[in-house]
Amino acid sequence: MIDLFLSDTCPYCKKVMDFASDNGIKYNKIDINNEDNILRLLTIGGKEQVPFLYNPMDDTKMYESEDIIKYLKELYQV
Repeated sequence: MIDLFLSDTCPYCKKVMDFASDNGIKYNKIDINNEDNILRLLTIGGKEQVPFLYNPMDDTKMYESEDIIKYLKELYQV
């Protein structure tokens, strides 16, 4: 399952969450309001920016909401 690092106050995060919800895509929501999650985000991605997608199955890492949505469309064929 993919990990999405998100903040509920981020409009770009909301866009990704809405897309996933509308298309029945399940993901691990990782809230960056938790300091431990910020450290994990920095370790995996290298910068403190959300939304951030990490797919441990193929080591895909990406930040931009449009890129994330495009990736999800291809991965889940929606």
